[in-house]
Amino acid sequence: MPRDLHPRLLRGFATTAETLHFGRAAERLHVAQQALSRDVRALEQALGLRLFDRSTRSVRLTPDGERLLPKVRRLLALHDELLDGEAGHRPLLVDLNNDVTGDDLTAVRLLAAARAARPELELLARFHGGLAAAAAELTAHRLDVSFGRFAGLPAGLRSQLAQLPVRFEEMAVFLPSGHPLAALPEVPLGALAGHPVDICAGNPATTEWTELGRRLLGAHGLLAAAPHSPPVGVEEVGHYLARHGEAMLTTTGGPGIPGAVTRPLVDPVPLSLVSLVHRPELRHPGFTALREAVAELGSREGWLRRPPVSWLPAEDAALLPG
Repeated sequence: MPRDLHPRLLRGFATTAETLHFGRAAERLHVAQQALSRDVRALEQALGLRLFDRSTRSVRLTPDGERLLPKVRRLLALHDELLDGEAGHRPLLVDLNNDVTGDDLTAVRLLAAARAARPELELLARFHGGLAAAAAELTAHRLDVSFGRFAGLPAGLRSQLAQLPVRFEEMAVFLPSGHPLAALPEVPLGALAGHPVDICAGNPATTEWTELGRRLLGAHGLLAAAPHSPPVGVEEVGHYLARHGEAMLTTTGGPGIPGAVTRPLVDPVPLSLVSLVHRPELRHPGFTALREAVAELGSREGWLRRPPVSWLPAEDAALLPG
């Protein structure tokens, strides 16, 4: 057994385990793919373990790799805390995108899980209203972590940030109670023909969501509603829907809206890929706790298991592990 292991080898292993893709892991670490592969082989040789099953089509953790990963994450968190001095004492600023809660909102559940796992750490919630707004705060070091649709950010912002795919959120619509489709238990995409859909085009904080909405509607021959000034808060969304009378694109698991119903979209089920977004160099034990919550909840609940009849833009699918 070696007396020393360079943290670079451990970090290369952990990042590859998170992405299950050597190319994307190398991009996140800002190293050549050949160098990363060499580091992983060196770690395997040093430990006498095979950590990954590799093929031309996929990369998977072996049972030894799965057992090693939590230990490596703990070691890296301690290493980074020592290097960063006060990193473990300053709060981790986590953007939840909006100030409303629901039964199954991804960011809210992950923050709660990380706080429960590491109660000694301070993880502070922030509400920037959308990933487009949060991304500027991330690059300016005024925010540490956000969640949302990474593929919808401008290329210049994506090049400065890293992402970890977290979950497929199934898309839905808010419908005012008097809307012609409100009585349906679920809304086939084709049934929206002739009914304009609000994709938050008037909100500059959520341009990544608006871009996803345009792709969805364009792919299915549907009409986008005219842009309106965005509402803030559950009560205001209710007033907004009642005033404009249009379907509004959202995801399942969100809050109930007064005077409105939420109906899932089907045939096919449109998906929004939510990623954990951060600066590549971020080191903080709270960030490690968030990533561990992603791994635990995602594995237990199949967060990246795609429904058989579904829709997802190719740019989003390209971000997935493997």
